[in-house]
Amino acid sequence: MSDNNKKTLFVEGKEVEFTDEKNLLEVIRKAGFQVPTLCYRPDLTSFGACRMCIVEIEGRGIQSSCTMPPEPGLKIRINTDTVRRIRKMVLELLLANHNRECSTCSRSHNCELQKLANLYEVNEIRFPGKKRLEELDDTNPSIVRDPNKCILCGACVRACAERQGLSILSFAGRGSKTIVTPALKKHLAEVDCVNCGQCVAVCPVGALTIKSDIEKARALLNDKTKTVVCQIAPAVRVAAGEEFGLAPGENVIGKLVAALRIMGFDKVYDTNFSADLTIMEEGTEIIRRLEKNERLPLFTSCCPAWVKYVETQHPELIEHLSTARSPQAMFGSLVKDIAVNRDGIKRENFKIISFMPCTAKKAECQREEFSVDGERDVDVVLTTQELIKMLKGSGINLKDLEPETPDLPFGSYSGAGTIFGASGGVAEAALRTVYEFTTGKTLENVDIKETRGLSTSKELTVDLNGTKVKVVVVNTLKEAEKMLRKVIDKTADFQILEVMACPGGCISGGGQPISCNEPGKVEKRAKGLYDEDSSLPIRKSHENPEIKAIYKEWLEKPGSEKAHKLLHTVYIDRFENCYKNLK
Repeated sequence: MSDNNKKTLFVEGKEVEFTDEKNLLEVIRKAGFQVPTLCYRPDLTSFGACRMCIVEIEGRGIQSSCTMPPEPGLKIRINTDTVRRIRKMVLELLLANHNRECSTCSRSHNCELQKLANLYEVNEIRFPGKKRLEELDDTNPSIVRDPNKCILCGACVRACAERQGLSILSFAGRGSKTIVTPALKKHLAEVDCVNCGQCVAVCPVGALTIKSDIEKARALLNDKTKTVVCQIAPAVRVAAGEEFGLAPGENVIGKLVAALRIMGFDKVYDTNFSADLTIMEEGTEIIRRLEKNERLPLFTSCCPAWVKYVETQHPELIEHLSTARSPQAMFGSLVKDIAVNRDGIKRENFKIISFMPCTAKKAECQREEFSVDGERDVDVVLTTQELIKMLKGSGINLKDLEPETPDLPFGSYSGAGTIFGASGGVAEAALRTVYEFTTGKTLENVDIKETRGLSTSKELTVDLNGTKVKVVVVNTLKEAEKMLRKVIDKTADFQILEVMACPGGCISGGGQPISCNEPGKVEKRAKGLYDEDSSLPIRKSHENPEIKAIYKEWLEKPGSEKAHKLLHTVYIDRFENCYKNLK
């Protein structure tokens, strides 16, 4: 762009160039200035609800910077007395109707409202607020909704609608009686929420939080009659260090293993092992479906929010889902089966705790299909956020620990298992194995970069022994719905569909450290996974020696009767139940 075409405005007297920024707020932040906001999220539509991002513009007066597009020549002041006075009054009004039991709120350490109230020195509330507390909704297995802490910013409403296309939460009422609620003021457990936790990820306060199972986990660890083991999901290792002063994306799997041993786990395993196992089963299923040309396209089934979405919204497409369990569910089933039938441990005395980036995994472990005689395959699921709290509550500083290696055999994994945590990782891992299984040739370049990146939709076509196979990778359920429409309309030209419900995949799951306002953090998490993949000596699931051994000793071969019993599942038409709940 020539200087003649350069567009500039002025922020606090500093000339700032802008290009395609959608609003003044982005231009101001690009220039290095900080303007507070409670409702703005870069990947969601601008809403202008909180009015914290107001600025003063010469000749225009007070304006909301998140809703106003940039114009050449604007002269913007971001911190005048008028601006500060209005922001402080907005905070007082929000706090007047806010349940201010901050000491017992799970967001007390990172509440955006609390942070701004302190920054603007709100030391008293001059306005009367609500007198009656609303009912706390803790019916959902993954999410707790506290309407008494809601500030009506609308971030959760937009995230659910714009990322997932579900609109589980919406505004109801008018004026001072406005609330955010599920349809007909139902509980979250009574509507077709898929438990993805994206509403939690964008909530600036404690109105939507993760349902904590920390005490359940501690109780198991303190019970000396139990053998307690754990598994750590791929995406956890590149996010957990952030809360201990380590760089986003830094792989802390070795430090986590050391920490969890200190906390008393009998064995510390890695979900990457069962991710490799998933590729063996799902890859075999892909090959069989392609050979028979049936139930195509095949849908991946690793993401429990996506699986529930199909069950509740499109049960007619259930047959397209891979029957392979998710890595978490495979791990629980296999490891408990071995513990009981080989090692002679009573099932009720062998407990598995999962550390996951995903709130939906809490719901997944409660599915009836994933239990034996009432005993769950996975007993407790803790998110990355809960893991961090548990470590800090135990006096453990991850940063200070020396790395240790996971226990064998369920701690051995390939690079393919690692990349499961990023959108496109499952497809790439599967193609590495499926290509070699179908062609009998060695895949020399295992980096399938067409599936990588944070784009909501990616695709590539591969030649599998003369058969052209198109793979589509999407993240967010709204994007997945577009692909499902093609399947329903019989216009789908792809054979494999990978879906992850969260933007960018598990790296930005609902249970990860909140990062919605920190550009670049999610990309760094993805890079951390791909860096580990490229550093490992084994990068294909079928070459993992412990995977080979487990099939030889316990599962016979991929797709065997025993493998199906332990590693596969069935799905349920949940559409009718959701409809009944809404009546």
